[in-house]
Amino acid sequence: MYSICGFPKSKFRKNSKKSLNLKLTNKLHKINKGEEKMKVCIPTTENGGIDDFVGQHFGRVPTYTIVDLDTNEVAVIPNTGEHMGGAGLPPEFISKTGTHVMLCSGLGPRAVHLFEEAGIDVFVGAQGTVRDVIEAWRQGRLMEATDENACKEHRLH
Repeated sequence: MYSICGFPKSKFRKNSKKSLNLKLTNKLHKINKGEEKMKVCIPTTENGGIDDFVGQHFGRVPTYTIVDLDTNEVAVIPNTGEHMGGAGLPPEFISKTGTHVMLCSGLGPRAVHLFEEAGIDVFVGAQGTVRDVIEAWRQGRLMEATDENACKEHRLH
């Protein structure tokens, strides 16, 4: 098993609803040409940051930690979504950060579709710290989110 620019090669699916291979290839092309940087976002339990833990309930975490894998810059944004008493949905404001990939423990089907519409790839099964989650994703230990593995009990988990 190997990865390309952090994309777990073993998790590429053929014939998916949206061709994941083509989408990731186009993204890699832009990244390699310097047009874009690779950013991942992880829902976090407290103040955010590389040593914070991934939150178990995506829509109700207090923060989202965004890591630029090219520069190692870390940004933390507060959850201003409707579950936290604010307006809007997390996929809406996360997409404005330039995030390419969402890494989380679980996610409802509605959120998965909203991220797909925003061009953000979602991987589930994350646990541990942000640092642990990024390493697990790079090693191909997280699964691409699908309707089959989405959390059915929550609209926007």
